[in-house]
Amino acid sequence: MAFRPESLGSFAGKSVLVTGANAGIGWQTAAEFARHGAAVTLACRNLERADRAADRIRALVPGSDVRVSELNLAALSSVRKFADGWTGSLHVLINNAGVMAPPSWRATEDDFELQFGTNHLGHYALTGLLLPHLLTAAPARVVTVSSLAHGGGDASVLLGNPAEGYRPRKAYSNSKLANLLFGLELQRRAEAAPSALTSTVAHPGIAATNLFRSKDGLGANPVIRGFGTVFGRVIFQSARAGALPTLYAATEAAPGSYSGPQWPGEIRGSVGPAAISPTGLDTGLAAQLWDLSAELTGVEYEFGL
Repeated sequence: MAFRPESLGSFAGKSVLVTGANAGIGWQTAAEFARHGAAVTLACRNLERADRAADRIRALVPGSDVRVSELNLAALSSVRKFADGWTGSLHVLINNAGVMAPPSWRATEDDFELQFGTNHLGHYALTGLLLPHLLTAAPARVVTVSSLAHGGGDASVLLGNPAEGYRPRKAYSNSKLANLLFGLELQRRAEAAPSALTSTVAHPGIAATNLFRSKDGLGANPVIRGFGTVFGRVIFQSARAGALPTLYAATEAAPGSYSGPQWPGEIRGSVGPAAISPTGLDTGLAAQLWDLSAELTGVEYEFGL
């Protein structure tokens, strides 16, 4: 039977955190968990947009427990402040937020390349800092959203997308490869600890979301921005459909799995196992990236309670 949102079951009494939940796949993911009774936190950089997004969920799901909190993944100070403010257990963490292919090299607050810093390092640090709250949930899940583009990444991911020779799409591919390597390595380390934490990874196929329209990324090109606005909704699947792999990864997917659409090319369709590039399966590279991420962020994972 194909996975559908109705398959989630009840999340009453459970807490769910979704990064980048003010629009697109993140919003659809948060709304679906709210429909199933979860206490949902929308962690977003822009609080005004996040408040509007939360109001939309409350109107859609009367009586839902939806909260908003400021989180800028491009600033480790913001990540630490957010984690310091979290109280209680955390049952599901959805590492969803991201930026896609800015046309020129840009730096985060901590001088990392924007995509590597936001898409990967920000989520690495956030997950590690929230780990004590995840471990008290027992069991808890971490879902990291990667992309079909991960296949264009390679071992140069360890260089962190330097300014010299910057190529927007290659840098994006490396950041999404980093997401995949991180999610799979997290599961290996959780098993070795051992702990009740489960880590999975998913990709949405190609969905009509703000990634194509954002002026911080591909949308900086007016041609692409216009294409994403006018034709994207016709050619690509909806954000609601694009959220299905994330929802599946958060509930039914096997530990350490990678999920995505099943049509040829994995651009859309029902949810199931997704293809992982040979580089994505490189456990040695994953371990190196983990150690590098710990060094760059100062965040070490402590699985013992």
